[in-house]
Amino acid sequence: MALALGEARKDLSADALFRTLRSSFGSLPDSRSAEAKISLGDALMSAFAMFSLKDTSLLAFDHRRRDPNDNFRTIYGINRVPSDSQMRDILDPLDPADLRPGFREIFRRLQRGKMLQRFAYLDGHYLLSLDGTGYFSSSKIHCPSCLVKHHRGGGITYYHQLLGATLVHPDLKEVIPLAPEPIIQQDGETKNDCERNATRRWLQRFRQEHPHLPVIVVEDALSSNAPHLRDLRETDAHYIIGVKPGDHAFLFAHLQALDEAGQMQVLTLVDPATGVLHHFRFCNGAPLNESNPDELVNVLEYWEIHPDGKVQHFSWISDFLLIPEIVWDIMRGDEPAGRSRTRPSIP
Repeated sequence: MALALGEARKDLSADALFRTLRSSFGSLPDSRSAEAKISLGDALMSAFAMFSLKDTSLLAFDHRRRDPNDNFRTIYGINRVPSDSQMRDILDPLDPADLRPGFREIFRRLQRGKMLQRFAYLDGHYLLSLDGTGYFSSSKIHCPSCLVKHHRGGGITYYHQLLGATLVHPDLKEVIPLAPEPIIQQDGETKNDCERNATRRWLQRFRQEHPHLPVIVVEDALSSNAPHLRDLRETDAHYIIGVKPGDHAFLFAHLQALDEAGQMQVLTLVDPATGVLHHFRFCNGAPLNESNPDELVNVLEYWEIHPDGKVQHFSWISDFLLIPEIVWDIMRGDEPAGRSRTRPSIP
């Protein structure tokens, strides 16, 4: 058993995972001529190395590649490192979907090596954090895939975004990235792509690749809308999604009415070590909004009250039945990065 565990750890070392990526990148078809001096695999591994080494820009990485002390061949298996302009020319035409096999293979290795077990959270489910981010913006440089924003003053901004996806756990610093979904101009469409459409595409592709993986999707308040909740149900994904009173006035008015009628459940815990008070108020089966009264959600509010008077308030919707034994885990499932709490005992 010890030998098997040791072999699994060796298979999941940085060197082994880098070789896996290199093999995946090297198998991709290259539409360029056979005389290309830098292979597609080298260009992709160079881009990966840039992020792995946390270089701040392509230019910073270009300076690094000129340093004879940086051994790209030994660590990353790169034969020739492209310049910043060469990297752009080689990688810009690449379809992002071609990179998905590399993500799948890394995930399979982690799964086979039992590393995924550390991320199991609530009832054996995995917390799956989805969030959109921007990574390019310019008033001059653009491509056919750019999203376009027209300003009132007549200016234009071209930009790119993507939907990132990672498996997370509130007790772990490590995360497991899954293949992202580009938010780019779609073929045949005149309107900009958006995070909601990208999320729908991502969920469908995720379920094709991982049909049986039990997940809890964790998202911010922008995702607390009825069409998205239906997408989550259709792809068999649980959810913990932030909600804000300013965006969901109907929902919070309903909660207030329930509270005044004594129909909200309440739980208060005190951390004896710090004196911090954790106050929960929750209910099940509340209508999401006035436009979708049949879209019922379970709502959790949480107050963290410190002895010095500092108060923080958060609220979420979820499809998990909320009972006193589970609300702490629901709250921690969407825990802000860097915060760590010790769970007081439930009376």
